[in-house]
Amino acid sequence: MSTVNADDNRAAFKPAKGEIPTSPGVYRFSDRHGRVLYIGKAKNLRNRVSNYFQPFERLQPRTQQMLRLAAAIDWTVVSTDTESLLLEHTWITRYKPPYNVVFKDDKSYPYLAVTLASEAPRLIVTRNEKIRGAKYLGPYPKVRMLKQTLQLLQQVFPIRTCNDADYKRAIESKKPCLSGQIGRCNGPCSQRVTVAEHRDMVQQLLQFLNSPNPGLAKKFRREMLAAAEAHDFERAAIYRDRLQALQQLMEENSVVLSLDTNADLFGLYGDEFAAAVHQFIVRGGRILGERSWVVDLDAADSQESLMSAVLQTAYTDREPPKKIYVSLPPADGEAVQQLLADKRPRGGKVSIKQPARGDKLRLLNAAVKNAGENLTRHRLKRTNDLTSRTDALAELQAAIGMEVPPLRIECIDVSHLQGTNVVASLVVFEDGLPAKGAYRKYKIASTTDDTDSIYQVVKRRAAQILAAQDELALKELGRYRDRPQLLIVDGGKPQVAAAARALSEAGITDIALCGIAKRLEELWLPDDEFPVILPRNSEALYIVQRARDEAHRFAITFQRQQRSKGIRTRLDDVPGLGQTRINALLKHFGSVKRLAAASEEEIAAVPGIGTVTAAAIAKALR
Repeated sequence: MSTVNADDNRAAFKPAKGEIPTSPGVYRFSDRHGRVLYIGKAKNLRNRVSNYFQPFERLQPRTQQMLRLAAAIDWTVVSTDTESLLLEHTWITRYKPPYNVVFKDDKSYPYLAVTLASEAPRLIVTRNEKIRGAKYLGPYPKVRMLKQTLQLLQQVFPIRTCNDADYKRAIESKKPCLSGQIGRCNGPCSQRVTVAEHRDMVQQLLQFLNSPNPGLAKKFRREMLAAAEAHDFERAAIYRDRLQALQQLMEENSVVLSLDTNADLFGLYGDEFAAAVHQFIVRGGRILGERSWVVDLDAADSQESLMSAVLQTAYTDREPPKKIYVSLPPADGEAVQQLLADKRPRGGKVSIKQPARGDKLRLLNAAVKNAGENLTRHRLKRTNDLTSRTDALAELQAAIGMEVPPLRIECIDVSHLQGTNVVASLVVFEDGLPAKGAYRKYKIASTTDDTDSIYQVVKRRAAQILAAQDELALKELGRYRDRPQLLIVDGGKPQVAAAARALSEAGITDIALCGIAKRLEELWLPDDEFPVILPRNSEALYIVQRARDEAHRFAITFQRQQRSKGIRTRLDDVPGLGQTRINALLKHFGSVKRLAAASEEEIAAVPGIGTVTAAAIAKALR
């Protein structure tokens, strides 16, 4: 005999008998605000969806939690399993439902990018994956290692790395930057080489990175010996250094598979609670990039379905190679292959295989080992024990009188400098931990009134929360579309009243609100005459303090950036003061703040800055 669960409201949206078709399709659960909670696919919709309406206690804990929030279910019928996989993937990408198993990168990765759309392409290290017309190499696991590689590449292929502003200034002055002066750039800006010759060097670089050619080392050796025989020892030294750098690059990028191998390898490691996947990106037989993902699991998740999910995640915004090797076959393997093949602009099949022997299996085993180490590191990073965080959120829920625990907390802080450069920050904590990818910054019209600033920010945030109910706005809002259970403002009763007014005007009544007052660390609630005082050793208070302190840090950082940006803008207007001199000033004084406080005499003492320029700088900064 099953017991009735007080949180079980499935009867309100349970489909009528016979209403659900037996065709393949995709279904989705939504909450009362229209936010999509979970998306699934099925070969037989009726059989699959009916499972969600069995006795509540038989369901997995995560499914129970989702159904407590659900208020509606709908579905779309398709013709084939491939179509259902494609539609499911499209919906998950668009709506980002919180209860789907979606592998997430635990960090953003650095890339080497060549800006081919530029007149004279440049080589840069970046985490921006959307530079127009750029050719990307990577991702790489560590930025320090990548910068060392960049220095070696510059010795072998001296192409530009400067920004466009420096490049234009060098063209006007016909003087190369420091990289050009020390031989790390061939100097298209100063016409040491033509743009066409520079682009040819760029193509040599790309060819080397895609498939390193041993013949290049022989060429450098011949050039070095020829220069030495001609007694051109300076030129011989240049080719000697390029040869040494090339040999070091070749050693660091040793061959792991046959030279004609262009493939991605995915190794999965997991247990009943969590899983991790490590990807090796192999081009020309060499590992040119790595990525890793982690995910928390439900007991119902199979490793095959996890492999299917990560393959779809890995190629959400990039082209898959023709060959993919996996440590275990994905669920719906043929459908996944077709889905990935459709992402290749030039067409062609995508093959997903599980090797049984040889070098590919050995490399896959290394990927599995890396995944295991990544999972261990991920767990160690979660320094706050999950149980204690859950208890802290429950304590905070009780203290504020919330109906549900605050799984998503947003905290707002305002920062200004004597009424100028007024900015605000919004930080997000999910399950008691910072979700830095969801942080936001706000510029505010000049005001010295903290309460008015709080009102403006909450009003804008409320508008975004309401916009998240519109499907067209979901993709633009990203992680910002999620609705918080608790909003915290830095301040006491006046600030809370201002935030409450903004929420009320927007018609939002289901988001709890509190303020944390400095010094006494009291929690103020709307319309309450007295604050809530939590024990000093309270874990709930600690979470609120962490959110407040993080919001304060983020706001201060943004405020300083805005001030620094304003000072840099004023420096740009000083005649004869280029980027090189600005950098020299900042290096000499250590910060924009110290430069702004310096006297004319102190500024003039910087090498390359005369008294006339120093006077102009001081005038611009006052």
